[in-house]
Amino acid sequence: MGRYILRRLGQAIPTLIGILVLTFALTRLSPSDPIQLMLGGQYDITPEDRIALRESLGLNDPLPLQFIKWVWAILHLDFGQSFYYHRPVMDLILERVPNSLQISIAALLVTVAIGIPLGVIAALRRGHIEDHGIRIFSVAGHAIPQFWLGLMFVLTLSVQLRWFPIGSMNAVGVDCGLCWDRIWHLIGPVAVISIAGIANLPRILRTEVLEVISQDYVRTARSKGLREKAVIAGHVLRNALIPVVTSFGTILLVFFSGALIIERVFNWPGLGRLTFEAAVNKDYPLVQAGVVISSVLLIFSYLLRDIAYAWVDPRIKAL
Repeated sequence: MGRYILRRLGQAIPTLIGILVLTFALTRLSPSDPIQLMLGGQYDITPEDRIALRESLGLNDPLPLQFIKWVWAILHLDFGQSFYYHRPVMDLILERVPNSLQISIAALLVTVAIGIPLGVIAALRRGHIEDHGIRIFSVAGHAIPQFWLGLMFVLTLSVQLRWFPIGSMNAVGVDCGLCWDRIWHLIGPVAVISIAGIANLPRILRTEVLEVISQDYVRTARSKGLREKAVIAGHVLRNALIPVVTSFGTILLVFFSGALIIERVFNWPGLGRLTFEAAVNKDYPLVQAGVVISSVLLIFSYLLRDIAYAWVDPRIKAL
């Protein structure tokens, strides 16, 4: 397993380098002047001061040298100073990452807890009303945009019916890590983000269960007199879940990409909302940091998926 993990880490390095190159190139090719953004409305700065500031930041260096310095600073967890907040970027990131992880982890747990049973029910009740209803839900879950679903949730359930809070992490005057108020505020964004994952899992698992259930070893288990629940849980579901593990890469990508908009819709102070606001304010150091941190978290999630896949199916280690 150790060699397998090291091999996967080695394969992730080129991907990370490509992300760094693209992030650096896109920000440097932007027509905006970083010095102008940093100075903002300060009109008492002389041209000589601007030149000196540009020189101190290394903006006059060749682009390859700027990229090397930037990567070296990232390796030391130094993303520079935010143009908009006038604070170290890493401090802002560390404040928001736990908030985003709360939504992503909760959405993943909800997706697994609901999506897997729905997939099994759809397969075991093939052709019945339950199967048709779950398949219709899967199609609708893929078709409905998350931002529209989030807006409808806020307008209908929060503003009109007042069943849920409109946004933010806690009520005014409440400050808690994991309490009922926090859970109440989590329901909206977690429900909206997990819809796509819940719609995806039953479709994949239904196909796998139907394929596994017709195998010879399943018929042998039934011929031995095992109960149907034991056959489904110990033989069918265990083998059907192997390909489902690979789908978690797509699901996690949906979580990370959806959080960028959903955190904005629900006014959730996470990394996605911070990156969105940084892009609007042209806060390039913060945009770069947000993209890099999100990419690292996504690559790490893919690594965890590969490890889980190898643990479920030991044959993968030899590939």
